[in-house]
Amino acid sequence: MTDTLTPPRQVSSAVPEPRAAARRAASGGMVAGPLFLAAGLAQGFARDGFGFTRNAISQLALGEAGWIQTVNFVLTGALLLAGAAGLRRALRGGAGGTWGPALVGVFAVSFWVAAAFPADAGAGFPAGAPEATAMSGHGAVHMLGGMVGYLALCAAFVVLARPLAARGLWGWAVATRLVPVVVLAGFTASAASVLAFTAGAGLGLLWLAAVTARLTGIPANR
Repeated sequence: MTDTLTPPRQVSSAVPEPRAAARRAASGGMVAGPLFLAAGLAQGFARDGFGFTRNAISQLALGEAGWIQTVNFVLTGALLLAGAAGLRRALRGGAGGTWGPALVGVFAVSFWVAAAFPADAGAGFPAGAPEATAMSGHGAVHMLGGMVGYLALCAAFVVLARPLAARGLWGWAVATRLVPVVVLAGFTASAASVLAFTAGAGLGLLWLAAVTARLTGIPANR
């Protein structure tokens, strides 16, 4: 009688693969916000006539160098969609696994709307523009797209707080429920201060990057 020896199967290396794949896919969502804000800040300081206390970053898409901000919008939307796909992989079958990524996807598409329908000139930008102008059709679509996008982001934070809590990250969960309040406060104050709007929108982008990194880097049973 002969014995047949079967080599042991290597299974341990396959265990973390779904999480690693999710993290790779979500890397776009981790860099989208910081990249968008860095590009916006660099342009804002370099462009003549632009001031962060009176002009919105969206207006950087106007003028001769406006194509840079348009590319920034398109690239950010693509990176956010990749982040949404990574979140869907990481959260599949768990709390927030359907609506969280879907709402982030809506937020991503809003950047493509902003690229296709630029904001109106005004408040002295581009250089030579009057302080006040009538809202155009493309300007109205731009504003509507941004409003829908950031409302979707706020809703996504509320949804994504659930998987954070399920992982025992209570501080993160509480903060993720509070960030939408700050974002909406910035939007509400935009009529009086453009800088408040920019700060609220920027906080939303940066917190989404942090939450994406946290959710795709920690196992659900932690």
